[in-house]
Amino acid sequence: MSRHGITLNVNGVEHALELDTRTTLLDLLRERLGLTGSKKGCDHGQCGACTVLVDGMRVNSCLALAVSHDGAGVTTIEGLADNGDLHALQRSFIEHDAFQCGYCTPGQICSAAGMLDEVERGWPSHVTGDLTAPVALDDDEIRERMSGNICRCGAYINIVPAIRAAAE
Repeated sequence: MSRHGITLNVNGVEHALELDTRTTLLDLLRERLGLTGSKKGCDHGQCGACTVLVDGMRVNSCLALAVSHDGAGVTTIEGLADNGDLHALQRSFIEHDAFQCGYCTPGQICSAAGMLDEVERGWPSHVTGDLTAPVALDDDEIRERMSGNICRCGAYINIVPAIRAAAE
């Protein structure tokens, strides 16, 4: 078993860790750091339940080897709130009843946070109509950008408006 030392800043807390090089970021977060908000859904990068932000970018943590992110900043659903004040997306998901069983919700919210940052940076998606104008965050744009996050309960009818409201 090969082990490697890494340092990660997770939700603003620095962690020096010695890991098996095969450890996924998801397993590190859940099993070593006790941050169980990120869920292991498919464990194949297809459902998005494990989505976290690594240096602000959306990552399926079940596919990411922890050692490949040495020195990175990781934000999980637990780290989005600010001193107990819910993040705008967390509040909006509650207000819009944008979940049923809640299993996918942490990944949905982290993915939405990363997606809103992409929109702010002007990054187009496959459905962006005008590449010369600022991205208009309509329902089609939200659906396309969130397509990597699956909700088995089918709460999409409330997820899209929750994201749109948080973006405003």
